[in-house]
Amino acid sequence: MQAYLTIAVFALTGFGFVAAALIISRMLRPSAPNPRKLETYECGPLPFGDAWRQFNMHYYLFALLFVVFDVEAAFLFPWALAFKAVGAYAVAEMILFVGLLGFGLIYAWRRGAIEWE
Repeated sequence: MQAYLTIAVFALTGFGFVAAALIISRMLRPSAPNPRKLETYECGPLPFGDAWRQFNMHYYLFALLFVVFDVEAAFLFPWALAFKAVGAYAVAEMILFVGLLGFGLIYAWRRGAIEWE
């Protein structure tokens, strides 16, 4: 129980420092509202058009798939380096992990989530 209390105090202290820094910076910053500050930044020429564009949802799906499989690669590399030392339990865990990701990929593929229209 003492270890959990130590971690909780450490986490609360960290969040407290972040919150205090944000509050102090907001109180001390100069306030000079200007509509030019909200314009799109373009180096040199005057901006044209609107900066707020709606992107196709498929970009986000591909980005999410990239992140998922990038995390998988981050787990697989250290596991592969220590393959002989980890034992059968770790092998079973990694097979389950890769299997769940594969099942999710097949499910998304069959539902048409990965197809570009």
